[in-house]
Amino acid sequence: MKKKFVFMFVLMAALLQSINSLAFNGPRGQLVAGAAKVDITPELKDLPPTSQGILDHCYVRVIAFGNGSTKAAFVTFDAGGVNSNVAAYIDERASKELGIPEGNIIYNGTHTHSGGSVRGDELNNRTWTAVKSAVESMVPAKLGYGSGVSYLNVKRDLFDAERGSWWEGPDYDGKSDKTVGVIYFESLDGKPIATYFNYAMHAVISGNTDKVSADFPGATERYVESRYGDGFVASFASGAAGDQNPIYFQQTFDLRNIRIADYAARGEDISNQMPPGGQGLDRTKPEVQRLLGEQERMVESYGQILGEEVKYVIMNMRRFETQVTINCARKVVNVPARKLLNREGRAGYAGQYEDAGEAGIGLCLIMLDDIPVTAVAGEPYNQIAVRLKRESPYARTMMTGLAYCPGVGYGGYIPDDESYGAEVFEVIGSRYKQGYAESAIVNGLLEMIHDATH
Repeated sequence: MKKKFVFMFVLMAALLQSINSLAFNGPRGQLVAGAAKVDITPELKDLPPTSQGILDHCYVRVIAFGNGSTKAAFVTFDAGGVNSNVAAYIDERASKELGIPEGNIIYNGTHTHSGGSVRGDELNNRTWTAVKSAVESMVPAKLGYGSGVSYLNVKRDLFDAERGSWWEGPDYDGKSDKTVGVIYFESLDGKPIATYFNYAMHAVISGNTDKVSADFPGATERYVESRYGDGFVASFASGAAGDQNPIYFQQTFDLRNIRIADYAARGEDISNQMPPGGQGLDRTKPEVQRLLGEQERMVESYGQILGEEVKYVIMNMRRFETQVTINCARKVVNVPARKLLNREGRAGYAGQYEDAGEAGIGLCLIMLDDIPVTAVAGEPYNQIAVRLKRESPYARTMMTGLAYCPGVGYGGYIPDDESYGAEVFEVIGSRYKQGYAESAIVNGLLEMIHDATH
């Protein structure tokens, strides 16, 4: 009996060692972390003539970390996406001056549709200031992870039986991942440093205000930062939100209808298009003012509600790591492409296509201990991330959209295989042929995770 017990103990120890070697491949060392943010909002004089000003400010936020053997970082812009020239500039300079190897930074945009930023060298310089400050502020730290839920998002591809066509509306029965993934850094003496949180929802609440705004991601970032004090950085990572909208969106629909009616009165039909910003709204009308005021308040409401869940997840974290491994990678997967031959509006018609060779999809990975932070250079549909998390060997897997990957640029909307029957603008306009992109992304990221842990 004693020999049997010893054998089982040795066997379990061997299995645990095998599991640990799988999850923690590479040099292990004391985690260090630092964070910084820099305002990138343009001056009022630099805004376009149709702009109504600045609702709230936009920032670049950086969370830098290392383990004595390598360094890496998350760089998040309150912007529609990532400026590839800025990312390339930071990649090269951070590699030479800060010891962050190219490929060890995940850049992502929060995808606010109302963002605004300085341009050119000024954006390069401000981003570099944030990256350099984050690295210089790194201190010995510990790492936590948790997940929560938020019911603020909804699938936005809707077939309306009354209209008899597809349109952009809340599909309450549609598939929608409600997970809020949260990574949290604090110093060894308990001082909060930063959080990188992930949720799948388009930042489109403030669009009709025609004001510069970081939308609900910025409101959430500010709300969480106010809880943890000066120097703390909260970075929003847009999840797989290609088909996910805010569930409370009525102000936007009403304001679109007003714009559509205004154009119709002038003899122009834009009912199946995206109404152009800055035009078609008489802001002296009380109804327009009421709707715009509601929309501005809704931005802050969303920020508070999502921010409360982020804070709750952090409060309930019990497991922290101080000794970590860091493994990073970037790659491009190529899939069969198509070219749209007819564009008949925003939704409700069948697309006609011709073959267009292959199209690349950029993928990124930062394996931070046993947390795979994956990223896609495009707007993947929600269920692609759900499949990745289901098939990943690591329970704490997350997917960030709107990332940067050298050589391929922004990949546009990437529907999951099941959604290709929907006659909605994301599917109609997608450059990828049905049946390829979902598996290419999931399998490509799983291979990267495997290579990082073996």
